[in-house]
Amino acid sequence: MPTMHLSNGVQLAYDDHDHHAEQAEHAEHDKHAEHDKHGDRDEHGTHGRASRIPLVLVHGHPFNRSAWDAQVAGFAAERRVITFDLRGYGDSAVEEAPPIADFGDFARDLEALLDRLGVERCVVGGVSMGGQIVLDAYARFPHWMAGLLLSDTSAGAETPEGKVARNELADRLLAEGMRGYTDEVLHKMVASYNEEATERVRRMMLASSPRGAAAALRARAERPDYEAGLADVRVPVLVVVGRDDTYTPVAGARALSEALPDAWLCVVERAAHLPNVERPEEFNAAVRDWLAGIG
Repeated sequence: MPTMHLSNGVQLAYDDHDHHAEQAEHAEHDKHAEHDKHGDRDEHGTHGRASRIPLVLVHGHPFNRSAWDAQVAGFAAERRVITFDLRGYGDSAVEEAPPIADFGDFARDLEALLDRLGVERCVVGGVSMGGQIVLDAYARFPHWMAGLLLSDTSAGAETPEGKVARNELADRLLAEGMRGYTDEVLHKMVASYNEEATERVRRMMLASSPRGAAAALRARAERPDYEAGLADVRVPVLVVVGRDDTYTPVAGARALSEALPDAWLCVVERAAHLPNVERPEEFNAAVRDWLAGIG
């Protein structure tokens, strides 16, 4: 498991799905050298993979980078795919590291990771809180972004009632751990009819660090309002939402897409808040179609 250590003590665990695919590309190139003199290759083959824009994926709360396993499986043969655990989550939850104090810390961590990995331009996607981190990152370093994938997320600032609720939940997680919260919200995260996905998400939630999750909740309560900047987004955006998402309903996703100058909206049927986990084939198909117009 690769790990990046920042100067402030933060440790970010990540997976850069690039090296092995490059080896496969070279082997495939040698194998087909005599039959590929004109560059004719399968649409999803390895030819041209190095020229395709990398895909960087940001998980939500309270999950980890394994939430994107189906997208790694679906896209790593076609382009470089980078996933990582946010500060305080998954393998990035280390006791000696400073917790998130400001919501912008997440985007600054992402910026440091992209710089360390030598990524000059990429498509960045996020689900739920991850989508808000993507919007925060675009506001800070838009030159790195070739496109945004926003799944089951919202752009507005937290309401006064929401701030109170997030801080109260943070206190509760520190006092009680993750189990009670997980049991209460699991079927809002994942539709109950998606049984296999439900068990995967349950395991991720229970494995999350209460300390990291609580810090993120407090920071997220004070996040900026990104709605005013939506009209200034100058890259293509794919907005995805599960049909049965009650956290960020379809109407909100439609309003988000309409506020963006160049956006597609995809509603994934038979999914709630995590369509990338619940309906990965449908989710990946929509992302692939959209990416075809970016590169």
